Amino acid sequence: MHRRNFILSGAALSATLALAPAAGAWAKTRPLTFDAMGEVRFDYDAALIEQMRASGLDAITITLCDPKVYEGQAYEEAVQAVLDHDAHIAKHPELFRKATNASDIDVARENGQLALFYLFQNSTQFGRDLDNVDLFRKLGVTSAQITYNDQNWAGAGCKELGANGLTHFGHELIGRMNERRMLIDLSHANMQTMADAIAASKVPVIVSHTACMAVHSNIRNTTDTNLRLLADRGGVAGICQMRPFLTTKRDDALPEYFRHIDHAVNVMGADHVAIGSDRDHRVVEMTDAYIAELKREEGANFHEADWPLFINELNGPRRMEVVWDGVRKLGYPSATVEKIMGTNVRRIYREVIG
Repeated sequence: MHRRNFILSGAALSATLALAPAAGAWAKTRPLTFDAMGEVRFDYDAALIEQMRASGLDAITITLCDPKVYEGQAYEEAVQAVLDHDAHIAKHPELFRKATNASDIDVARENGQLALFYLFQNSTQFGRDLDNVDLFRKLGVTSAQITYNDQNWAGAGCKELGANGLTHFGHELIGRMNERRMLIDLSHANMQTMADAIAASKVPVIVSHTACMAVHSNIRNTTDTNLRLLADRGGVAGICQMRPFLTTKRDDALPEYFRHIDHAVNVMGADHVAIGSDRDHRVVEMTDAYIAELKREEGANFHEADWPLFINELNGPRRMEVVWDGVRKLGYPSATVEKIMGTNVRRIYREVIG
């Protein structure tokens, strides 16, 4: 899957585990926490998953495979990723439930499991064959991005040159995804492709992990114009926890994260903002060995000013507690906080995937 192996601070995680109550100590009626896009890796052990659940996390949409591949390789890796994740869930039924509709969240909560929804962060696995949408939906994939960073058959990503928008095939792809009740994700799209896709879809769409361009300029962020378009059509934007998308600050960066959430609420309304962390749940240490590994893996994409990607207070398995606390401190009514933390994502999943 070409996924990076992050370095885990064993001492920091052990300390976290020692302080934590069991996930089962929380009432089953606690408010829903749904991460619109985050990571659950195969090497997460039961103790780490328990910490995630203890922080309140109930459901999460995970990326299945490398979005940077094309053509036959993209299709083959996508199929294998579904099989591998299915096998991992089947091996750990006490920890996970594969979620293919919104009602699976309630079943997972009742059973003390983490509900996992499947996402592709590109549409290259479909090739130009729309029947592949049918195939992957039958395999339990509930959402897919139209683009990643570059141009594909469907549209232009945020790092593509020029301002190309949704292609003719992109319109056809959106039509088929609507028909098959697969949620359209516009994360990583450029602003023209995003606007075109919002307009083309007959049902609401999601930008599962982004931040606000008006608060901090970054090529991965979304303009107020598109945030309003998204909200006007019933869509949802998940605010990510990737520090370079939020701020240039390395210290005292946490308040900047909540600035993005507050701005999104002011622009879109409380019914359209969510959490889409785009982050690992382990405790990561920026050691010399880790930096060297990043440079080897990222090559020309490595920019030292961007690292660390995490915000210190959100570096670990119980970060959703920090998020809950911070969103509450923005002064919203309890109902608004609960929408941002989970029910807005559940609403769009119910409406689109069933």
